[in-house]
Amino acid sequence: MLIFGKGSGFRFRVSGELAAWLLLGVLVGVSGGAVAQTIYIWTDEDGVTHFTDRAPQTDREVTIQKAIAEPESALVVRQTGPDDAPVWWFRNRLSGPLAVRVSLAEADNVLTEPELPRVFVLPPDSERELVTIGPLDRHKSWRYRFQTEAVVGSTGVTHRPEQPYRPPFASGAEFTIGQAWGGEFSHTEPHSYHAVDIAMPIGTPVHAARAGVVMDSARWFHRSGEDRERYGARANFIRILHDDGTMAVYAHLDYAGVRVHPGERVARGQYIGRSGNTGFSSGPHLHFVIQKNRDMQLVSVPFEFEDAQGRAVTPRERLRLRAE
Repeated sequence: MLIFGKGSGFRFRVSGELAAWLLLGVLVGVSGGAVAQTIYIWTDEDGVTHFTDRAPQTDREVTIQKAIAEPESALVVRQTGPDDAPVWWFRNRLSGPLAVRVSLAEADNVLTEPELPRVFVLPPDSERELVTIGPLDRHKSWRYRFQTEAVVGSTGVTHRPEQPYRPPFASGAEFTIGQAWGGEFSHTEPHSYHAVDIAMPIGTPVHAARAGVVMDSARWFHRSGEDRERYGARANFIRILHDDGTMAVYAHLDYAGVRVHPGERVARGQYIGRSGNTGFSSGPHLHFVIQKNRDMQLVSVPFEFEDAQGRAVTPRERLRLRAE
């Protein structure tokens, strides 16, 4: 995100590129769950047409209009104050920490407090004035261009699970890992290298592999394809923050298939959603990965599953998992 400004007729412009849950980038994309929803349309026996966001109890024909979701930034930047003394506010809308790097791309007669570049960590659901920008010499014109980079999670965390991860589905169920670490189709970048894709039918119950707090989610996307540019930011997902600061992502969930909400504490084994085939995907499956923020880069970390005998097992392609 680039912010432009200058004194004596201050102006600014905000632009940026949204990145999906699976991509590195300036911003983290999610769906706008606050406004998107399914609409049910039906006409009763009196000829009155009804529009509702709840499935109606009727024998009459019902038309379902799916929500139109668009990715939304995790970081929101806004200006207050007069044009010649602007105050910039940075809002983290996630229910988990967001690391933000602020730096000056261009500066002429500009003073900042604190000195830039600098990395800040915004607490969950918070807004802060992170930096003050003004003229070094108030008798001269001044201008600047600052840029921001936001990455989910706190920096400097260490992956310390209390036990191997529970397979992320219902007790007694069995599914096979189709693509494991370093898979050539989509597990080649740092954020996804240690991910696994578990083949399962659409609508399969997904359960938490480890306890934590729901940090973010997207639930209203309903299309998929192998065009990364078109579908990369359009997968339904749940991101859960663990006590050690790492994060689990459960992705490609079904339309309206998220059963938890940001800020909610979930237990290991809790039912959290339904699997699907949304976003950058070639077929129905659950994408599962553990990630952390390493020096402002979102990276995946190796982990182990718990097998049917309670032993730790390293994920691999064609491994059959059973949840107990």
